[in-house]
Amino acid sequence: MALGNSLYAGTVIVKQTFFTLEMKEVEQKLIYNTLREQYISLDLPTDSIDAQSEFTIHNLKDIHNQLPYRSPVYRTNFFSFVFVKEGAGQYTTDEQVFVTVPGTIYFTNPGHFKSFEWRMLEEVYLITLSEAFLKENVHADIFEEFPFLLAETVSPRVLPPDQFAEFETLYQLILKEYTGNSSYKNKMIGNLFVVLLLKIKDYFWNDYNPIYEGNRSSYIVKTFKQTLEKHFRDLSKGLVDKPLRVQDYADAQNLHPNYLSNVIKTKTGKSISTWITEKTITEAKSLLQNSSVSVKEIAFLLGFSESTHFSNYFKKYTQLSPVAYRKQHTST
Repeated sequence: MALGNSLYAGTVIVKQTFFTLEMKEVEQKLIYNTLREQYISLDLPTDSIDAQSEFTIHNLKDIHNQLPYRSPVYRTNFFSFVFVKEGAGQYTTDEQVFVTVPGTIYFTNPGHFKSFEWRMLEEVYLITLSEAFLKENVHADIFEEFPFLLAETVSPRVLPPDQFAEFETLYQLILKEYTGNSSYKNKMIGNLFVVLLLKIKDYFWNDYNPIYEGNRSSYIVKTFKQTLEKHFRDLSKGLVDKPLRVQDYADAQNLHPNYLSNVIKTKTGKSISTWITEKTITEAKSLLQNSSVSVKEIAFLLGFSESTHFSNYFKKYTQLSPVAYRKQHTST
């Protein structure tokens, strides 16, 4: 259900044209791995952002002191969930324009071209988190349990006040834990967030219908993400013994590998090899933190022939050895 697009029918085409031009300009420039990195780049305050966590939550009113505010076009490598109790504006995802009004809930996943505009802000909470945080603290099989998270673009929904209040209770509890000092902070946030995801699934994404379902390239991206997720889940369970190559992902959709690579790069801003690398590190972190499996066995599960190769690979992308990462994340 698209929200209020008729209110801006006369301006959507113009806005989409400008958005397309900005997409071409942004390409590799405005790509953010964390919300803090994004806010620093946009010269927005970061006092409420925990630099050590891959999870954030805050009221956007505390960030945007001057309204209206319109962001440039950018890409992120993290998930965003927005809860609009009292606010007005709009956001754009891959040329799709959505109005945000009181009661709106929406989420976006990594890889898309995005921009947003706020004309009024009183209480609008933003939650951001990485895939690694989702897998480590929310649900190990997060995308199997909540497949809508892999959707290309899902329309926002406007809930009546009584239903929105259920979400408000949850994100306020999450905020309380986020600003607290418990040694179990991430686990408590994770448990509360899984309830929030279940509420989302129950209310309006149980049988989600991505708005780009009929778009060929978007279907290719969605299928690639699902195949990638399933394969790494099978790897971590020992059901398969080697990572898939670009050719394998192309064969799964009866596509030429160059065509698949071009679609993935164009639509998500990341190459297939980058997707595979990030997924490998995410799965490695999850196994190191949530299991007692040895580093050598983890290396084997993820398709490395030598544990030394795996250790060097892991340290290259995390600045920690697997042993150091496990010690750091299991000390409590």
